Amino acid sequence: MLSFPPHLVRQYIRKFGITESHTILDPFCGTGTTIVESKLHNISAIGIEANPFAHFASSVKINWSINAKVLELYANEIAEHTLDDLSLQGIDDHSIFSGKAASLKLDTLRDTAQKLIISGSISPLPLHKTLLLLRNLRERAIDSSFENALLALANALVFKISNLRFGPEVGVGRSKSDYPVVKAWLHEIRKMVRDLRSVEGKSYPDCRAKLGDAREISQLVDAESIDAVITSPPYPNEKDYTRTTRLESVVLGFVNDIEELRKFKKTLVRSNTRNIYKDDRDHKWIANNEKVIKLAETIEKKRIELEKTSGFEKLYSKVTLQYFGGMARHFADLRRVLKPGAFLAYVVGDQASYLQVMIRTGELLADIAQSLGYELVDIDLFRTRFATATSTELREEVLILRWPG
Repeated sequence: MLSFPPHLVRQYIRKFGITESHTILDPFCGTGTTIVESKLHNISAIGIEANPFAHFASSVKINWSINAKVLELYANEIAEHTLDDLSLQGIDDHSIFSGKAASLKLDTLRDTAQKLIISGSISPLPLHKTLLLLRNLRERAIDSSFENALLALANALVFKISNLRFGPEVGVGRSKSDYPVVKAWLHEIRKMVRDLRSVEGKSYPDCRAKLGDAREISQLVDAESIDAVITSPPYPNEKDYTRTTRLESVVLGFVNDIEELRKFKKTLVRSNTRNIYKDDRDHKWIANNEKVIKLAETIEKKRIELEKTSGFEKLYSKVTLQYFGGMARHFADLRRVLKPGAFLAYVVGDQASYLQVMIRTGELLADIAQSLGYELVDIDLFRTRFATATSTELREEVLILRWPG
């Protein structure tokens, strides 16, 4: 999904006139930008997220009852134990290991888990040290601090310890033969401690993150309980959003094998060819939408003209139908939890990933929403980005809707 800066949440809180008496919903909450900003503004909020790790991160980020001093002491104790354990193995985590890692007996992931991560995501020695730190965390878990410590390790793992790099898609960059894992983790802990201290002694409303499918909102949220929606859903392209959190999901045990991965991917709105299954039926929700049907037919026609025959390319038109059908299903079910007069803001973007056929996501979602009884208020331009493949400016927009009830 698009990057979703906090200032955009603040902008639409003001624009919609949301106050402390209201409740905000983010049905595609990711790691919690909307619900964190809502809580900072003393507004109750609910986030729905299908990705187990992202849901975990959101849950931790909105739990401000943690004692910062206890967390800091706990982390220092774990760090000391881990450094001692590494020292007994002949590894000094304070400096880059100068010997041959092959001479050490290193911990590794199970084969079923190893197959899930991008090859080269993390080097053997940093992985070994991470797994040792993780084991010490679990063996000495303190209820009030363990989850924060785990999230801190996830952040350090992805942005410091691993070999990952992030662009339009996650990939592997320069290989790090070693990295000071404990130091990187403690750095994240200290950032958390500072944040927790900044909210100590203050009162904030209850905010929740729920694990679930955005197409089945009414099973998770009370009827007519939501005053506003501020969210950034996925949009149709070739970005597999599950890869973005794959390393931390696997290393920290949120996903352990291909079956667990497939199970949670089926709870996602279909937005790329790696997330299409034979039993998908969301296309039925837009069976009468001529614009989406024509778009899918245009993509398929161009594929045939260009003689593109790969398995992924053959799925482009199907993804288009499943995506917009899934969003129609989302909008349809969402109506049950909205209060009359509720405003909605969806951050979406144009896309031309499928054989350079332009997909005006915002316009099509507006058409679908209106067919389900929503009122189109506006489509605000958020920003533009230049697509080198098509030499065109792609719009990133905020689709503004109102539910009349």
